[in-house]
Amino acid sequence: MARKVQVLVGTRKGAFIFESDAARRAWSRRGPFCETWPIHHFIADPSDGTLYGAGGNAWFGPAVWKSTDQGASWTHSSTGLAYAEGQPGISAVWSLAAAHGRLYAGVEPAGLFASDDGGETFAPLPALNDHPTRPQWNPGGAGMILHHIVPNPDDAQELWVAISAAGVFYTCDGGNSFSPRNKGTRADFAPEGQREPEVGQCVHGLALAPGGRGRLYQQNHCGMYRSDDGGAQWHSIEAGLPSSFGFPAVAHPRDPERLFMFPLNGADQGRFPVGGHAALWTSSNAGSSWRACSNGLPDDAYFGVLRQAMAADRLEPAGIYIGASNGTLFASADEGESFMTLAENLPVISSIETHAFDG
Repeated sequence: MARKVQVLVGTRKGAFIFESDAARRAWSRRGPFCETWPIHHFIADPSDGTLYGAGGNAWFGPAVWKSTDQGASWTHSSTGLAYAEGQPGISAVWSLAAAHGRLYAGVEPAGLFASDDGGETFAPLPALNDHPTRPQWNPGGAGMILHHIVPNPDDAQELWVAISAAGVFYTCDGGNSFSPRNKGTRADFAPEGQREPEVGQCVHGLALAPGGRGRLYQQNHCGMYRSDDGGAQWHSIEAGLPSSFGFPAVAHPRDPERLFMFPLNGADQGRFPVGGHAALWTSSNAGSSWRACSNGLPDDAYFGVLRQAMAADRLEPAGIYIGASNGTLFASADEGESFMTLAENLPVISSIETHAFDG
């Protein structure tokens, strides 16, 4: 059967599905789903295609939406998504990851929960939620959120998470313990002499490279980084970029040397493309050098690209998808060399993920 690909788009007003065949020239669109709730992250379980949406805000409360029939019908659950009595209430679910039969949910205020029944009920992971460093965690610009969950697809015991503003944390025992993994990343906003703390870094994006070698890429509030040892030590790879500031970091699905990022002009300069020139920046040598890809992207652009709003598909060549804060969705079927506009005037795009399947 023909290979198909879905682009799953989470927005401030519901979730959308874009679908195409392997050529990725003509696309269909469905949605909005999830009753137009704020959907911060929209994913498909790679094992069976079940759709999950991370939703909520202070008005709606937290919930994980679920569809087992490609969006024809939906349920949602918040069962178990709560801290102990006397602790702050959870306002929203911000991130999801499905791996090895388990669904993980990252929430605000920052914490990690897990479901072993397909999102019907959730349980907290106290080793992270009650971590000894928690009193040192502080909110970033969007609040204190756990916004990236990165499982190792080859090892059910290994997982990384990213929290703003606390940093990267790692478990190698299925969540029974977590350790900070921030050595080498800066916190330039901290007082002099305190700019490389154990925790307190404002990580923006986190991606695991393929190949099983423990290589990670990170876009931080204060730089772009690579780790070759599972985050134990980070090294700056921002030289050659027009700005060290941005939000998403995306690894190529097959080449561990290849990565993509979308620089913005700076935290205090508007957070839009440098000089108003939208461009995807890519490296083919693990960040040693960079080049810009802008064919098909606007040259008078003042939008942002949020931390989860860029993704790659697993087709050959890989597709790259960028969601802008002005509701424009860009797509490339040739690894970023050229782009087309898939949609305009969507709500603010919070996240993009992809799902390839035979259909």
